[in-house]
Amino acid sequence: MRVGVLSWDRPWIWLLPLTAMLVAFTIVPLLYNIWLSFHEYHTFSRELRWVGGANWAQLVADARMWEALGITLFYFAVTLTVQVILGMAIALLLDDDEIGFGFLRTLLTLTLVVPPAIAGMMFLLIEDPEFGVLTYVLEQLGLLDKTTPILATASTAIWGVMLVDIWQWTPFMVLIFLAGLRSLPPEPYEAAMLDGASAFTVFRRITLPLMQKVIAVAVLIRGIDIFRMFDYVFVMTSGGPGTSTYTLSLYSWQQTFSFIKWGYGATLSLFTLLIILIVANLFIWVAKVRW
Repeated sequence: MRVGVLSWDRPWIWLLPLTAMLVAFTIVPLLYNIWLSFHEYHTFSRELRWVGGANWAQLVADARMWEALGITLFYFAVTLTVQVILGMAIALLLDDDEIGFGFLRTLLTLTLVVPPAIAGMMFLLIEDPEFGVLTYVLEQLGLLDKTTPILATASTAIWGVMLVDIWQWTPFMVLIFLAGLRSLPPEPYEAAMLDGASAFTVFRRITLPLMQKVIAVAVLIRGIDIFRMFDYVFVMTSGGPGTSTYTLSLYSWQQTFSFIKWGYGATLSLFTLLIILIVANLFIWVAKVRW
């Protein structure tokens, strides 16, 4: 009698562990979050009660939520734009094989290994109104005075938070752009040199078009990460002063864990996910990104 032997050359066998992890850590939490958005936790009775679409109706009428969304979009637009421009500029400067440039490229990875919460604490000290280095420099330049501390002033707090994000994640953009620049074919550049094209013309007519897909992928990855930013605001300002740095992720966290509104917190999380999915897919369609 022949005993059946499991065939290890079938691809689905090797995909089982990954599929199990995907279901356990992605599909199940998502379905539970959707179910939770139609319920609400009552602290006195300590039970979840069905509320139907009340949480979604509350979301549409929640002025604080729309304010947090506006702050998030402003943070997203400014931070992503600066990181793309700085990342490309630094990548062009470091795209060289001279001695020392490899070491400089290695140094860029140091900011990426710092946990965001620790980076937030570092800049909390750097921007301190009494002994912060950045505050001292700005005061000496006449750009700031002690009556308007960076993180305690509504008009400057969001910029103080964006600064740490730019510092930590611009090197990530640099490394992606450097990889793209190193993969470009040399022939168009050689032809441009023979034609006497300027450096700016070469960048605008050759480098940017060839780097279009690389830039699009970098923007997509960082854009998703920036939109759900939580660590820096939580550590540095906790949403203050007032609500000047209240992002959508922070507002969702507050509703879920501070106010014990699990259902409404789940609704806010799903709303954030919905925005990310719509914007990301529109960007993929416009930029014609292929995975």
